[in-house]
Amino acid sequence: MSGVVTQENLHLFIPGKAAGVAMLIANAEGLTVEEALLKFYSTETYRRLEREQTKYWHYSAAQLYQILQDESL
Repeated sequence: MSGVVTQENLHLFIPGKAAGVAMLIANAEGLTVEEALLKFYSTETYRRLEREQTKYWHYSAAQLYQILQDESL
């Protein structure tokens, strides 16, 4: 069924979302994009993004970054 996001096709959304969040982290923390991406990969926010049932794939990079900031509190 086309147009339906499943765990099997979720991987198509993740690179763009992760890159956007990494750019925000890099700008905020003075890191390279690569360093920021590795940092994002180690977060609970990223682990939730990888699971379709959380619906984190609906969020923009800015929203994911805000969730990440809240997670760090």
